[in-house]
Amino acid sequence: MSSTTNGQWYPPEWPDRIRALANGELTPAEPRRAATVLLLRDAASGGPTVHMLRRRTSMAFAGGAYAYPGGSVDPRDERPVAWAGPSRAQWAVRMGVDPATAQAIVCAAVRETFEEAGVLLAGASAETVVADTTGEDWEADRAALVAHELSFADFLGRRGLVLRSDLLGAWARWITPEFEPRRYDTWFFVAALPEGQRTWNASTEADRTVWIRPQEAAAGYDRGELLMMPPTIATLRSLQPYATSSEVLAGAEAQNLTPVLARARLVGGEIELSWPGHDEFTKHIARTGADADAGTRTDAGTDSVSPAGTRAPGGDDGLSDGSGPDGPGPDGPGPDGPAPSDSPSPSGGTPA
Repeated sequence: MSSTTNGQWYPPEWPDRIRALANGELTPAEPRRAATVLLLRDAASGGPTVHMLRRRTSMAFAGGAYAYPGGSVDPRDERPVAWAGPSRAQWAVRMGVDPATAQAIVCAAVRETFEEAGVLLAGASAETVVADTTGEDWEADRAALVAHELSFADFLGRRGLVLRSDLLGAWARWITPEFEPRRYDTWFFVAALPEGQRTWNASTEADRTVWIRPQEAAAGYDRGELLMMPPTIATLRSLQPYATSSEVLAGAEAQNLTPVLARARLVGGEIELSWPGHDEFTKHIARTGADADAGTRTDAGTDSVSPAGTRAPGGDDGLSDGSGPDGPGPDGPGPDGPAPSDSPSPSGGTPA
């Protein structure tokens, strides 16, 4: 993967796969349903911060990239669970899916947030939320969920907990491009860190976790210091107008959930890669000389073309290697940008 002026993920195999798709030599994989959560809390100095994880550089997919907790929907996420907040039917209308699918996606969002960040959006009643998820018994349940030895419905039922769907807001929907071998139909949600709970790096796929202001994370990306995939940086930028976490949650209902799917077409001998509604990610990729062997890229048609492969493959929109959109939650050297103002941290944020 190469990077010229920013931290956008761009793997070297994309040009060949795009051309194969355009020539009818590649059959797109069916996207798997997935969910990821932008977990928020307000900084002491004011303004929201978002919890991000950096995928281990050893991951085969998206190594070194910053992302959010998330992962694939487990078929067992459709099992009956105690439910609070908007009904499954209301979620179905908001998301444009059937009620069973809506429940599965919301359950996946809550389950993956617990699995990867140790934060549980559930309580003993519709008006309460778990105050502490630390301790050996919680860790044992979390590990069993990760290992698929325990379903989320059984986990909630055994502990007498109600899923708090009202603590989530649907924010965006991105579908992995058709030329990718692993594809996900990923729903992005926003949620505030419940009072009394704290995040901890529960994911074996992450080597760092940070709380960082969206503006600072985006600036790190723009400088090429923080590696991200288009959905990650796009959702970060969409948080910047909001002054508090509660404002973000209140604004979720107005967010456009039309799926964003990358488009690739051949224009002469050049590939044009674009994400509708997100012009900053547009690329024009020529295939000439040495660049034809490695794959090439430009950013928004303005950067000079450089050979791919100058960084190890990386980047994430919450997608994990083989299991779904795990933020490292939710697959080269990771970016070590300067720490933002909240607190020093080698990964460009504050420790969870």
